[in-house]
Amino acid sequence: SWMVIRIALMIVGSLLLDQGTKWVVEENMRLGDSIKIIPDIFHFTYIINRGAAFGVLENQRLFFILAALLMSGCGLWALWKFRHYGCFFVYGVAGMIGGAIGNLLDRIRLSGVVDFLDFRIWPIFNMADIFIVCGAMAIIWSFWLEEKKERMIE
Repeated sequence: SWMVIRIALMIVGSLLLDQGTKWVVEENMRLGDSIKIIPDIFHFTYIINRGAAFGVLENQRLFFILAALLMSGCGLWALWKFRHYGCFFVYGVAGMIGGAIGNLLDRIRLSGVVDFLDFRIWPIFNMADIFIVCGAMAIIWSFWLEEKKERMIE
């Protein structure tokens, strides 16, 4: 159906954007390099993150691989089970799956994740992280909308 095609395009699109930006960084920067885009506010800083945000669970590669596989599997199940929740839910889950797979590929290939978006006041992150966070926000929004709709029916 058209919905399945849109979900697949969202997953593949987010995965390609994530992996493409990481490839550009890896091809054009050396590990540890930092390029000032807006001095003291935003830089491209190339690191390999072997943990989660803030360095939590550093070097727990197997844990993160299993977590990404579990997130992707649960996401596919949720897409089937809750597809009636609408586009925020569907695209949120698809973005999370694409982001999880993007970071999963890095962990398999490099035992860590390529991070490069550096706002100086926050841990360095990547496009996959953006898809995961924005996906989670879209899912929360969809649940709020669904609850609001149910209250209106009552």
